[in-house]
Amino acid sequence: MPSFDIVSEFDRHEAQNAVDQANREVQGRFDFRGVDAGFELSDESVALHAEVDFQLKQMLDILRNKLIARSIDPRIMDVQDAELSGVKARQTVALKQGLEQKEAKDIVKRIKDSKLKVQAQIQGDKVRVTGKKRDDLQSVMALLRADEGPDLALQFDNFRD
Repeated sequence: MPSFDIVSEFDRHEAQNAVDQANREVQGRFDFRGVDAGFELSDESVALHAEVDFQLKQMLDILRNKLIARSIDPRIMDVQDAELSGVKARQTVALKQGLEQKEAKDIVKRIKDSKLKVQAQIQGDKVRVTGKKRDDLQSVMALLRADEGPDLALQFDNFRD
């Protein structure tokens, strides 16, 4: 029986490359000359530091563009509030990976409401969709990619025929 998994993950190596490229762009931009600003990637987050919060907003746009250029969906970014302290401004951007239980239930509900002849079941941080026809599975993919689909960075893995 054909099946596939719905997951939400990103390639950590590509994220590291995007952060490196964003750092190079910040160092080379005229409006950041003489400013101590940069990005640091830790396990599941990117720390931004600059002198004022206006620069942090510009740096967020740079990071978002670099992630898109490296084929990483920018919806994985969970932007925290900026911390302002005197001459420094810091901000953390969490990189979300995996589906939370609430998000997985929402995906299953959307699939069931579509009345397609498929079964969806939650398996940890992914959702497995099985059906008799390959076309039904592709319809589920199209449904979740549509504008009215969930606002999540979704990938479709492990397609078996």
